[in-house]
Amino acid sequence: MPGAQSHFRALERLYQSAPVNQLFDSTLKITEEGRSRLEFQVTEQAYHAAGAAHGTIYFKMLDDAAFYAANTLVTDRFLLTTSFNLHFTKPVKEGRVIAEGHWVSGKRRVFVAESRLIDEEGDEIGRGTGTFMRSHIPLSGLPGYSDG
Repeated sequence: MPGAQSHFRALERLYQSAPVNQLFDSTLKITEEGRSRLEFQVTEQAYHAAGAAHGTIYFKMLDDAAFYAANTLVTDRFLLTTSFNLHFTKPVKEGRVIAEGHWVSGKRRVFVAESRLIDEEGDEIGRGTGTFMRSHIPLSGLPGYSDG
């Protein structure tokens, strides 16, 4: 599907163009509808006082993976996160973390997607479920999305 591939590449550009993503060494890849994969490099800059990654980095990775998995199904509007639940299962220190997202349900106004984090040892370190809603913001008007 050339149209779908074009949308996927545009979402990847949108991710890279977001100012917040300049703070992280991360890359988004979308290969199919309803799925996303982000690779993050966690560094000491994300640590809390006890020497492991702060929960904010877990949320960022999980939310992004679920969000982009859901937005693969929407080609005209930007989605907004309306709720997100996460579970921490293992602390992570420096290293590569993979965030995998997949769409679960919804195709009209509200979408549900799940995500999980996998560390360099192959262990799941976190899991989340998000609810996302269509916004009034056209994707085509966002910097990054239409710069192809």
